[in-house]
Amino acid sequence: MSVSTAPAKAPLNSPGRVIAASLVGTTIEFYDFYVYATAAALVFPKLFFPSEDATTALISSFAVFGAAMVARPVGAIFFGHLGDKRGRKTTLVISLLTMGVATFLIGLLPTYFQAGILAPVLLLALRLCQGFALGGEWSGAALVATENAPEGKRALYGTFPQLGAPIGFIIANGLFLLINFALPHPDGPTMQSEAFLSWGWRIPFLFSSVMVIIGLWVRLKLVESEAFTRAEKKGAISKLPLSNTLRFHWRALILGTFIMLATYVLFYLTTTFALTYGTTASDATPGGLGINYTDFVLMQIIGVVFFGVFTLISGPVADMIGRRKLLIGVTVAIIVFGLSFPIWLTMRESQLFTGGMTQAFLVIGFTLMGITFGPMGAILPELFPTNVRYTGSAIAYNVSSILGAALAPIIAVALWSKAGGGTWMVGVYLAFAALLTLISLILVKETKDTDYNAASVEDENLNRSRVVETVA
Repeated sequence: MSVSTAPAKAPLNSPGRVIAASLVGTTIEFYDFYVYATAAALVFPKLFFPSEDATTALISSFAVFGAAMVARPVGAIFFGHLGDKRGRKTTLVISLLTMGVATFLIGLLPTYFQAGILAPVLLLALRLCQGFALGGEWSGAALVATENAPEGKRALYGTFPQLGAPIGFIIANGLFLLINFALPHPDGPTMQSEAFLSWGWRIPFLFSSVMVIIGLWVRLKLVESEAFTRAEKKGAISKLPLSNTLRFHWRALILGTFIMLATYVLFYLTTTFALTYGTTASDATPGGLGINYTDFVLMQIIGVVFFGVFTLISGPVADMIGRRKLLIGVTVAIIVFGLSFPIWLTMRESQLFTGGMTQAFLVIGFTLMGITFGPMGAILPELFPTNVRYTGSAIAYNVSSILGAALAPIIAVALWSKAGGGTWMVGVYLAFAALLTLISLILVKETKDTDYNAASVEDENLNRSRVVETVA
């Protein structure tokens, strides 16, 4: 009888609720992250890191941007431990609230001209809070989606938290664009106004509080996943998720970290670095494309639409042919794309031709991004058993953020400057990162048919031995 009544208790999360909870939360989290990324490229170098050398100011701003990536593995360990021991729902609520509060407070910060060195210090502290929160967000959302997915549709459901990235990007940059356009522009409607630099940039940060309230309301309605509940009933919950992950699943941890590497590098080159390179004047040092801010953000938004579409498409394809085969193919394409950077990102005599080639670069880059990012919501969690799945996937995802996302904008700016304004070295950097990902994918086994309800055999044996020792 107990077998027949169990299914009636568990599937309380309808497909709509699962999709909403995984998508809304990551949309808000990525919105908050992109709001900062945009400000880091356009506003913070002037307001928080003033310097006579524009490149130095920009690198300082990107360094604080990258500092959040260092905090993400710490958040992954904390939230992973909480998620594997206490459940996914509580962890997701706490991570979302932490991110929202930090983002809101950034919108209230004084600038360097108002508070001196205290301003960038406070910005760094809140940026670290953002990274800490994001360290637990993605993995929890991916687990909510995939652990509640129907049989044979894990990769499809895993794309819903991934969609938070393109949607969050569009909302964040669209809002920046609207605010900048709505404010008075003495130098023309396509230029940043003094009002935007003075107070307009704060609005997207403050608006985050509204989105967080909506996200919390959706997530508080979730019921714990069946996979976690089943492991809890079996007594298979890991006592020390981090220790057991490092002890028994270190190979999956390393492979998962590098499987994600190319995705991170590609994304931050097509967003943060591309925004800087595209809007820098061609006669500056180093020289850029000289496209005005409004036009370039619109071009990025067009590219991100392709990102979202191909993220969704990648799910059913990964369910059909397998995650590994799809990711190997797209990673090879990323290597070729990286080596072709000079073809797309070069000043031409015709400004229209320059804009057209740049738009093609963004569309291709974001299309590849969607295909490689979509299956990550399935493959990374599938590398780990239920009782260390949150910890394992979160650490792999977020350690990769240090190697990829934290360093990508800084390395790209340095290579761009060293190449005298050229982008070929930046493209080689992307190709090298993709090569490391390709090697990892070749070494990993296909995870499509993984038993998602299985707990770690090693952890179950440890738990049994502890029980025996206690009884003895």
